[in-house]
Amino acid sequence: MSKVIITCAVTGGIHTPTMSDALPITPNEIAEQAIAAADAGAAILHLHARDPKDGRPTPDPAVFMEFLPRIKQATDAVINITTGGGLNMTVEDRLAAPLIAAPEMCSLNMGSMNFALHPLAKRYSNWKHDWEEPYLTGTKDFIFRNTFGDIERIYKMLGEEHGTKFEHECYDVGHLYNLAHCLDQGWFKPPVFLQFIFGILGGIGPDMDNLMFMKRTADKLFGKDYYFSVLAAGRHQMPFATQAAMLGGNVRVGLEDSLFIGRGKLASSNAEQVAKIRRILEELGHEIATPDEARTTLGLKGADKVSF
Repeated sequence: MSKVIITCAVTGGIHTPTMSDALPITPNEIAEQAIAAADAGAAILHLHARDPKDGRPTPDPAVFMEFLPRIKQATDAVINITTGGGLNMTVEDRLAAPLIAAPEMCSLNMGSMNFALHPLAKRYSNWKHDWEEPYLTGTKDFIFRNTFGDIERIYKMLGEEHGTKFEHECYDVGHLYNLAHCLDQGWFKPPVFLQFIFGILGGIGPDMDNLMFMKRTADKLFGKDYYFSVLAAGRHQMPFATQAAMLGGNVRVGLEDSLFIGRGKLASSNAEQVAKIRRILEELGHEIATPDEARTTLGLKGADKVSF
């Protein structure tokens, strides 16, 4: 890669409204922050939806459609819709919006896992909404389902039928082997786009040695037939993104992954995080990919072939 692709994950389904006033909740807030992140240099926008009344993650396609067309009209960024959704959503829930929108890209989680957020609940005592605390504490007994059957189904329904390509989210080294098996089955066409994820309790830990291990494993399994990006949760976000670029990879930032811009300082917006990582990368001599350059690199179908 001669240029670095910046992905911005705008709102996600992990953080709750109590944690930061900057977290976009309503369709208007999501659209405004996504457009600003693209203006700051994000080539890809990774999007979830939230119930505008209380900020709860929602799979409702009608809510997605309140911001997807607006973002598309205002920016040429690649729109990447989640298939991971939020906690306790069924696979049918998680596919509802992507199947209607037929986006250029979707995230695709490459294995079932414990996905534990319950330690976050200990940091807060006063909650904006009554759903937030049980949503987090309930993850002590939560398994994030992504079976091989689920993966095959998502590939066929989105990949084969709609021409959507995937950001393969790999929370641990076993997920790379899962993807290698899927490629052997002919479910995806190389080159694949990997997202290495560090720092989620239940996945691989946020140690730089683990980043090198994931990269070496991907090299072994996929040779030159892959691109990779890196995200790390919380305070690890910027160091891991910087190291990813130094290794020839791409980066992901955004309020889905970290609410902070520096030690103890909440970010004011997604765009602030995008601007910071762009500044770091350019100071190190890297060039930032435009949306169209990202499309060419990743082999995407183009914004004119989506359904919104």
